[in-house]
Order: sequence, then structure tokens, then C-alpha cells
Amino acid sequence: VQLQASGGGLVQAGDSLRLSCVTSDYTFSKYVLGWFHQAPGKEREFVASISRSARRSYYSDSVRGRFTISRDNGKNTAYLQMNSLKPEDTGVYYCAASENFSDDRSPADYNYWGQGTQVTVSS
Repeated sequence: VQLQASGGGLVQAGDSLRLSCVTSDYTFSKYVLGWFHQAPGKEREFVASISRSARRSYYSDSVRGRFTISRDNGKNTAYLQMNSLKPEDTGVYYCAASENFSDDRSPADYNYWGQGTQVTVSS
């Protein structure tokens, strides 16, 4: 599965962004989708994940209530709506696909990765 993330940019604190993750793979609906964040000099961390049917979603404590993950299996696309952005949200955001479980939070549980999109939030 090849994933393409986009939608990052430079914004001010309090602004919003919507990231997209698209694939041309027709088996998109068979995968759990996740978003991960890697701040400069830090390890990649779980942000959110969504089940194959989109019935269940999971969030890290740091983004719960501000970010929303969604997916459109008909368009082979997943989204991460990011509201009330903070400077600590700065970093590269990766989308990933998993053949495992929707509540998996470790990068090691994800089998396929996109190239990442940069988000920079100024204070």
C-alpha cells in the first residue's frame, strides 16, 4: 500500500489544518489507518487511529478534543482535522496503514507508511 500525505503548512497557534492521506490501492478499506507525529529530535508518536469501518477512533491524550480522524473508503482517503493548534504540534505528520487492530498505538504495529507532511505552528 502506497500512502501519500498532504495538507501541512505554516500556521499560527489556534489555527486549523486538515491533513489528507490518499492511496490508489483498492484494498484501502481493509486497513486500519493511523496518524503519527514526529517532533524535531523526538521519536514518532501516535496521534490517532480509525478502524476499517470508521466506527471506532482513538486519540492520544494530547490531541483528544482538538483533532478528529476520519476516512472515506470510497475515495481511498483518510483525514486528520487539526483544530486549536499549538506550537507543540509542530513536526512531521505521517499516515500509516495497519493490518492489525484499530487501537494499536505503536509505530511497529503499522505495516505501511506515507512520506510525511510538515506542520509548523508559530506562537
